[in-house]
Amino acid sequence: MSIFGRKNSTTETTTGTTTATAPTAPVNPALTALTGEYTLDPAHSTIGFVARHAMVTNVKGGFLDFSGALHLDGTDPARSTASIDVKMDSIDTGSADRDGHLKSADFFKTEEFPTMTFRSTTAEALGGDDYRITGDLTILGTTRPLTIDLEFNGAAKDPFGNERVGFEGKAEILRSEWGLTWNAALETGGVLVSDRIKLVFDISAIRNAS
Repeated sequence: MSIFGRKNSTTETTTGTTTATAPTAPVNPALTALTGEYTLDPAHSTIGFVARHAMVTNVKGGFLDFSGALHLDGTDPARSTASIDVKMDSIDTGSADRDGHLKSADFFKTEEFPTMTFRSTTAEALGGDDYRITGDLTILGTTRPLTIDLEFNGAAKDPFGNERVGFEGKAEILRSEWGLTWNAALETGGVLVSDRIKLVFDISAIRNAS
């Protein structure tokens, strides 16, 4: 089920002096009902990343402390918005030493730049359950555009009465574009940490009370 209704394009035909306009498909009421304000549920969501290490393997990590809000429009995806704030000190890769290095001046400088933010600027429906959201990602005080491809996983009411929606998303960035340039050369060639980073999102959001 698609979260956003898509209107049929309007066509016109002319016969003599009479012009007819094709009707617009009605909006699915079930989708329209999802329109509203939502808050991310960090306990059931993931904001993670994957980096190539030593040219031979992938290291996965994520952030444990983040917050966010969604405005979903069930009839017009262009009117939907998203905002996310991530506490950089909450980075977790499963290694305390590595996490400490990532928090240091070599990487995220968490004492100087404690928060990473994303603010959407545009959203669009791609067809089916696929969507794309573009916005401004700010890291180390540098703001650059980021496009996230999303899949809508559905909507449900949980046993506690919360109305939830779920999305999975993915994106890729070059970390050097945000000033994350630290690296180390390998004796066998190449570098220790890849410039290209994969971002992954698994989002559960709860509808705000009216």
